[in-house]
Amino acid sequence: MRRKWIIMVPIGIAAIAVFTFIGGQSVKLLWNWLLPPLFGFPEVTFWQGLGLLALCRILFGGIGGPRGPNARWRHREHMSAAEREGFRRRMRAGFGEPLTEPPAAPTIRPTE
Repeated sequence: MRRKWIIMVPIGIAAIAVFTFIGGQSVKLLWNWLLPPLFGFPEVTFWQGLGLLALCRILFGGIGGPRGPNARWRHREHMSAAEREGFRRRMRAGFGEPLTEPPAAPTIRPTE
């Protein structure tokens, strides 16, 4: 087991370094290819590209936590049926619907 860690740790560090280099280089190349000709922005260096990548990660990607379109609502999976119904009623009330039960379906009378 210890032998496995001795091999995996350097590989992991090298992989992080390679992905960091690729990320910074790709931001630099895309910036220098698109923005100076289109908008007259100055060209950036590798380190500025890496800084832009980190800034975008902080502003738009977050630091961590749950991801995905329904990440905020995953707590509903652990609700009981009564808690789930109460949650639905509160959500409906928040959208302007009354907290009463939904009306019964109208009866259809046959035409003569």
